[in-house]
Formats: sequence, C-alpha cells, structure tokens
Amino acid sequence: MKKILIANRGEIASRIIETCRKLSIQTVAVHSEADAHMPFVKLADESFSIGPGPVQQSYLQADTIIEIALKTNADAIHPGYGLLSENADFARKVEEAGLVFIGPDAETIRLMGDKIASRTKMKQAGVPVVPGTDEGVATLEDAIIAAQHIGYPIMLKASAGGGGIGMVRCENEQALSQHFQSIKTRAKAYFGNEVVFLEKFIENARHIEVQVFGDNKGNIVHLFERNCSVQRRNQKVIEESPSPNLTDEVRGRLAEAAVLAAKAVDYRNAGTVEFIVAEDDIFYFLEMNTRLQVEHPVTELVTGYDLVEWQIEVAKGHDLPCTNQKDIQISGHAMEFRLYAEDPKTFMPSPGKIEKLDWGPSNDQIRIDSGYVEGGTITPFYDPLIAKVIVHAATREEVIEKAIEFFETFTLEGVKSNSALFKQFLHAEAFTKGTYHTNVLNEWLRSQKEESKS
Repeated sequence: MKKILIANRGEIASRIIETCRKLSIQTVAVHSEADAHMPFVKLADESFSIGPGPVQQSYLQADTIIEIALKTNADAIHPGYGLLSENADFARKVEEAGLVFIGPDAETIRLMGDKIASRTKMKQAGVPVVPGTDEGVATLEDAIIAAQHIGYPIMLKASAGGGGIGMVRCENEQALSQHFQSIKTRAKAYFGNEVVFLEKFIENARHIEVQVFGDNKGNIVHLFERNCSVQRRNQKVIEESPSPNLTDEVRGRLAEAAVLAAKAVDYRNAGTVEFIVAEDDIFYFLEMNTRLQVEHPVTELVTGYDLVEWQIEVAKGHDLPCTNQKDIQISGHAMEFRLYAEDPKTFMPSPGKIEKLDWGPSNDQIRIDSGYVEGGTITPFYDPLIAKVIVHAATREEVIEKAIEFFETFTLEGVKSNSALFKQFLHAEAFTKGTYHTNVLNEWLRSQKEESKS
C-alpha cells in the first residue's frame, strides 16, 4: 500500500497522516473550501477541494471522494471517524471501485449500524443487551404500551444513528408523548431512517467500552476498556483507561463479551463494543462502533500500540500485529480531554478566530492531537473540537495532577472553550474518587449553580 486518501478532516486527518508518514505511505487530503488552510491540508502530500463548507456539499460527497482517490492512484481510503466512516454504502462503493476501505466490510457496518438488528444479533450470540424493544415502534400508542412494560425511565432512540441528536431520556408517559414524533423526525433528517425503539434507562450507570481488533484470518483480540462516563448531552467529554472502580473480574468479563460480540459478526479491523455497567456490576451491550474511536489515543498510550498502524496492516491483508491476547498489557493510566470551542455554561459552539493558542511547556506525559493552530478559524460547519489533550502517567492520581497543571498553564483566546470546566471538575470529589456515573457532570454543574446562588 503506497498511497491512502483520507476522507476526513481536522485532528483525525492529521493523526492518520502522522502514521502514514511513519510507514512511508503517501497521503491525499480532501477538504472543503472552509478548511482550505487547515493544518491537515498542508501535512498531506496532495490535497483537493471537494466543495463548500457544509458537509452535505463536501465531506459527504462519496462519489467525488472516490473519483479523487482513483485519479490520484490511491490504493485505499481511510474514513477516520464520523462523516462517512460508518456509511455502509460508501464502504461498498469504495470496494466496488477496486480500492481498499480501511475498516470492516460494508455488511458488518450495515448490521451494526442498525441498533435493533445489532441488539438481535448480540442476543443470539449470548451477549447481554439492555432491556428494550426488539423491533421499531411505529406509533406513539405502541411506544406507550412498550414503555409501560419496560418501566420508566426509558431512552427513546433512533435505530440508525446515535449520539446526543439520536436519543432522549423520558421519565414518564408525558415526556415520551412530547418527544416521540420529534425523535422520529430527527432520525429521518439525520440518519435517513425514522425507525425508533425503546431501551430501559439504567440509573447511575457507567459507560464503558472495549477496544477490539480483528483480521482477515479470524484473529480477534481486545485492547482493554475505556471509561467514557463523563458526558454532556449524551456526548463524551473525558475518557480514561483503565476504568476506575472496576474489579479485574468484571473487567475480564467485559472483555470476553466484547470479543464474543466481534466474533459473532466475523469482525475485521478496529471496532469498539460499548456497554452500560449498572451499580451492581451487571453489564449490557449498548452498541458497536465500526470504526476508530475519537478516544483511541487513550488505548494507544496505555498499551503502546499505534491503532492506525494496526488498521493499515489489517487492510493490507496482514495478520494483527499482536495475535496473542496475553501479550497485550496495560502500562499506567491515561485520560483524554476533549477541548471544544464552546460556551462552558451552555455547551453551545463558539465559532471564531483563534487569536492565541499556547499549549504550555513541553511535557512527554502529555499528547496533543490538534486540528487547529493559532490564527485558525473555528467555523460553524463542523463539530467544534479544537484538540484532544491526552495525559499518561504511572497512576490515575498523577494523571489528574498533570492534567490540572496543563489546564492552568494552557492559553486560548478568541473563542470560548471548556478548559475552565476541566480545571474545576478535575477537583470534584465524585471524579477524583473514580466512582462516577454518566450523570456525574450534570450533577456537578447543578451543584456549582446552587453554590453560586447561596
């Protein structure tokens, strides 16, 4: 494999280019007009404009991207995460064009992208799933009957898509009635499929995911877990590995279940099996992400492996770089902080020009995966992620200490960011003790507001 086109943007495009350079593989970047001066465009060996700023007119133009890959004699396309990464039709078109899609095959993406179908597949494989409906609910009346059987609170979810925009928590029948049609409409608009289903909302749960990898020979391994429970609007903000407050016995069972899930679909390349872990340590399959995760650097730092390199090696048809599960070990502790250009009080995006950006003193315990440099502009077209700050140290306590030091010296001017939130939240007892659950950030923010009023 001599040349790879990267069908993505920002920090993940830069991240993929970094590994390609290490492997002496040439890179082709595609970019919107709004991203013409972004760092990833300059890092690539070749770059091509694919349309105006809005993703529908640029980064989601699958046929145009494939045409550029063929025109530049690229061997493969790496989709990164988001955008077209879990689009089964895109993966199929890439393969039909004679190119290598760096990810699982199209049929696996299609199956695991349908949350109802994936629930059914996991149940058949013996992987525990969250109690809920095994089919889509077509009408509000059907949803009300199903919710009464499951028991409130419930999550109303789009079957074809995830993230904050594809789900809502409903405490009672009134809330379900209020949100039912809007979630169906949103599902149709964002994911092209209005089918929705219900799942039991597990109170005070942890969101823990397991990194898995498979190759073409049927080898499947896990690279341990990440705790992703610090969230706002159902979107991850801080991820860490290993997960605190998790026994080795439960950690082992989670890993076994994740490998079982991957084997059930003959999984190939990088994937993540996400679980909800209840207070009593009983866990349930949530979904499988058929791509590289935003938080993959956490796993890279504690295992010492380059996951993008693994992806490329598997895409070449090679065996996994490590097929013996016992040889994969964890060293130390790592956390990732998603630095967003957003108002820390409302979490609304804060687009604008980055007037000043200073990461502070150089430190080999801190890795910065950034999509921007000083003078760059955060546009309203894309997710406002500025960078991922990943801290690795011998212990969790040391990681927190180093992270606090970083955010105290870090400087960003021109746009608002959530860096101040990190500085304060890292001192929160619920977080430092490691006993937190998915509602920890909301509860902490609520307590902060109450303290400021008193």
